[in-house]
Formats: sequence, structure tokens, C-alpha cells
Amino acid sequence: MKKKLIVNIVIVLLILGMFITGVEATNTNATMNIEPRTTIQATETQVQSENTLQEESTGKLIEMKEKELKSIEDYNEKYGSEAYGMTAYLLNKIRIYSIPFAFVGIAIAAIFQYVIGIRKLDVRDRGFGVMIAIITVFVICQILPLIFAIVVKGFRG
Repeated sequence: MKKKLIVNIVIVLLILGMFITGVEATNTNATMNIEPRTTIQATETQVQSENTLQEESTGKLIEMKEKELKSIEDYNEKYGSEAYGMTAYLLNKIRIYSIPFAFVGIAIAAIFQYVIGIRKLDVRDRGFGVMIAIITVFVICQILPLIFAIVVKGFRG
């Protein structure tokens, strides 16, 4: 038994050794004979590129913020109230973000039910219960914005 384990470990290490490649590093500054004035210019260029990158990312963040604020304003206008508009906006975000969480949760519950549950029946039942709960919450998150829109638009006028 120990021999088989050792042989398997050696085989895995050999296979990993075939795919792992070595990395050789060289000092580019020493081989290029860079003058001190050039290194100062190079660092200034790096600082300028970092500042440009920070400005671009700040610009993108501001653009995203303005887009979200515009979206909230559209919901406020559509529902005629700041409270209803914010609620509709949040329900829409919950609807969108519930999809990946539901897929991940269903996958984890399926692993508990079908993989681990083969040996342990209590884990199998727990996986089934978690899967039903996740699907129920997912359906509620998908239907709730529709119900909210029908009630607010239909009964409020």
C-alpha cells in the first residue's frame, strides 16, 4: 500500500516537472550601461505613466458614478417618487446580481447532494434542502421587481 502511494506521488511530481519551466532573469540595467541621467528620465517617465493611469481610473470611476446617478434619476422620474425610484433601482440590482449567486449556490448544493451525499445520507438531505432554498430565493429575487412595478404603477396610478 505504501509503495503504491509513493509511486503515485513520484508520477505526479514527474508530470508536474514536465510542465513547469524555469525562468532566467537578467539584469537589464547592467547589460545596457545606462547613464545616471537616463535612469532619472526613466523614473520620471514611470511616474508620469502611473499618474496617467491613476487619472484614467479616476475618470472611469467618476463616469461610472455619474452613470449610476443618472440611472437612479431615471427610476425616480419613472416611478414619480424618490423612495419608489430607489426601491425599484435596488430591486433591479438584486435581480441582476442574484443570477451568479444562484448558479454558484446550486453548484455547491449539487456537490453536497450528489458527490458527498453518496456516502453520507444526512449531507445528501442537507444538499437537497439548500438547493431548494437557493432556487426559491432566486425565483423571489427575479419576480419581486415585476410585482413591485405592477403594484406601484397599477394601483398608484
